[in-house]
Amino acid sequence: MWFRNLQIYRLPENWALDVDTLQDTLAARPFVACGSQDMLSRGWVSPTRDDRFVLAVQGQFLVSLQVEQKLLPASVVNQVASDRAEEIEAQQGYKPGRKQMKEIKDAVLQELLPRAFARRRKVFAWIAPREGWLVVDAASPARAEEMLEALRDVLDELPAKLLQTRQSPVSLMSGWLAAHEAAPGFSIDQDCELRSVSDEKAAVRYVRHALDGQDVQDHLAAGKLPTRLALTFDDRVSFVLTEKLEVKRLAFLDVIKEEAERQADLADMQIEADFALMSGELLRLIPALIGVLGGEQGEAQG
Repeated sequence: MWFRNLQIYRLPENWALDVDTLQDTLAARPFVACGSQDMLSRGWVSPTRDDRFVLAVQGQFLVSLQVEQKLLPASVVNQVASDRAEEIEAQQGYKPGRKQMKEIKDAVLQELLPRAFARRRKVFAWIAPREGWLVVDAASPARAEEMLEALRDVLDELPAKLLQTRQSPVSLMSGWLAAHEAAPGFSIDQDCELRSVSDEKAAVRYVRHALDGQDVQDHLAAGKLPTRLALTFDDRVSFVLTEKLEVKRLAFLDVIKEEAERQADLADMQIEADFALMSGELLRLIPALIGVLGGEQGEAQG
């Protein structure tokens, strides 16, 4: 349940979304497996593997979208359709035309779909209505958008906007690397990617390598810019910040998980303890990250 990636969206603070309404809304659209002729199916499932479609802890909500997709490569359909077209050509004496080929491919698709393997995956989202956050555990914006589309389908409105800050992550990471030091509360770890502005294919990647050496400074001086930088926040959460303000490889350090285990012993509910600790840490990390990036775009300056 611990999130690995963060795609961060802004909601209005104190957004009017209560757990009962969300529970009833998602329960009305449960996941149903693909039918014989379906290529894709998606619906809501319990994040706690019980009858709850929403895990609510201290005003924080966790929801889970399940997606099932048939694995039927276009190359397979094209190959079978080509074989069928050759058989038809031998029978009728001439190659099938464009319209007939489309009909052959459609027929092949309908024939193969019921026998295709299906793959399932889950996408989790954390919603903090009071604080105004919607965060999707997804490695790419496309996967996150899948969750947003599903929420838009069931909610009357979803006023979520991608988080935008005044300072770009690239500028922030460049400054920290150049100074060999991050802002208070953050520390620089040992993974980084530097990419050339003039030639996007020219890149240097450091993995488990000290980043305070002269070689990093030389790359910065030559015009390469950081597109990924591994960081730790408050000695409790490590992650990789990207140029697009995505958080990757999120890892909650042992001190947090030990705390969650202690809480679970008292509450006898591990997933609730995990979610409470995770959401609490993210409610500290995200504002801190926004703070070092100069605040949110459009936010009034104090």
